[in-house]
Amino acid sequence: MLSMKAKYGLRAAIYMAKNPDVYLQARTIAENADVPLKFLEAILLELRQKKLVETRRGVQGGYKLTKTADDITAGQIIRVLDGMLAPIKCASQFKYEPCEDCRDPATCDIRHMMTEVRTQIAGILDQRRLSDFVSADEKEGASHVAV
Repeated sequence: MLSMKAKYGLRAAIYMAKNPDVYLQARTIAENADVPLKFLEAILLELRQKKLVETRRGVQGGYKLTKTADDITAGQIIRVLDGMLAPIKCASQFKYEPCEDCRDPATCDIRHMMTEVRTQIAGILDQRRLSDFVSADEKEGASHVAV
């Protein structure tokens, strides 16, 4: 399930993608992406640590994406903020952990099904770029990010 943290992170990233050439104040991002400011500050810190967002101090400072909106996917944002796309740990590609009650992960039908679910989720989220959201909003004339 998508956490509020990841949902807010996507909203903020989409808003920054709409304003690629300027550093944005956290308050501006929070207001326009409809994200609580305190929550946003923690999210921006995590995105900065993973080098998806950069910061600059001063009057013209703020936050902006480190890459173009074509180069950042929804899957990247969600993995940074939620840790994994898999619905259960034993189905995770990068953070695999066997279930405590599983006798044999290799033959577990539930694990196989959840691995398939993870593969489908990743396929969609890793193809959806921030630029897709920007283009969709521009076509609709939207000024508010809805995720």
